[in-house]
Amino acid sequence: MSDGSSSQTDSNLKGEVIRSFLTLENLDPNIFRASNENLWHPQGSRFIFGGQVVGQALVAACNTVSHDHHAHSLHCYFLRGGNSNWPILYHVDRTRDGETYSSRSVKASQDGKAIFTMQTSFKKDEPQGYHFQMEMPQVEGPDNLMSTDELLRLRLENKGISDREKEFINRMLSQNLPIIIRPCDPEGYYRVKISEPKRFLWMKAAGHIGEDTKLHQCVAAYMSDFSLLGTALQPGGMNYRINFMTSLDHTIWFHNPFRVDEWMLYEAFSPHAGNGKAFCHGRVWKQDGTLAMSVAQEGVIRLEPVAAKL
Repeated sequence: MSDGSSSQTDSNLKGEVIRSFLTLENLDPNIFRASNENLWHPQGSRFIFGGQVVGQALVAACNTVSHDHHAHSLHCYFLRGGNSNWPILYHVDRTRDGETYSSRSVKASQDGKAIFTMQTSFKKDEPQGYHFQMEMPQVEGPDNLMSTDELLRLRLENKGISDREKEFINRMLSQNLPIIIRPCDPEGYYRVKISEPKRFLWMKAAGHIGEDTKLHQCVAAYMSDFSLLGTALQPGGMNYRINFMTSLDHTIWFHNPFRVDEWMLYEAFSPHAGNGKAFCHGRVWKQDGTLAMSVAQEGVIRLEPVAAKL
């Protein structure tokens, strides 16, 4: 049995892993560089993970505002697919500094070409008596649900699994991401069945992130890109094969303070898909029912029908 100190050390190490994904080198007061060694290329993807670029861009912007200004919204466009062959340079334009609100523009480039732009707005806390929000959906809590890693390992135990699928699952598990995801409906999540374009996931960072509110926002921006676009694929089930998927734009509104190393419910739904694109919307809830964030994303989805077996 491990003691409390070793458990805390393990948690700190896992937190350090996710922080390393967002680490930037400060080259100039307004220029930051992400090492290509820390850029993550998901299995089966042509490009690096878009959520990492969003998170790093927010880190760059946060480094240029005062300590009492926190992000309340960001609006991003993915211009080109990033890769892990070159570092990413983040150029921050200090658009405006106000007493309550501040604005920043960030451009990310690789090999001399722009790959991403982001507009971010920050604000100081402003106590107000007027407040309301929607109610959190009633779903099963995270404690008795299996994580995506556990579900993949369970799939490996199926005797009917093909060698190709087994190889793919082993590659997925080898990524060892410091994010824990527990889907409320695993069959819908993995498209084993046809389901409506709506999903609920419990998510949190695997390690301790610390007390910096801005860092929690940056990690949340990184996490918000996980699985959101896939919601639009659920009505097709296994009847369609993915040829290509990538994000076009991504928007986040931060409503209330939160911790990403505590469980949060990611509610996602897709109102429309067609013409090679899909639009998805998300809400992120704290376990106590507080609405933490809202998310919107449009992306490219190019699918082809799977030939029916005779």
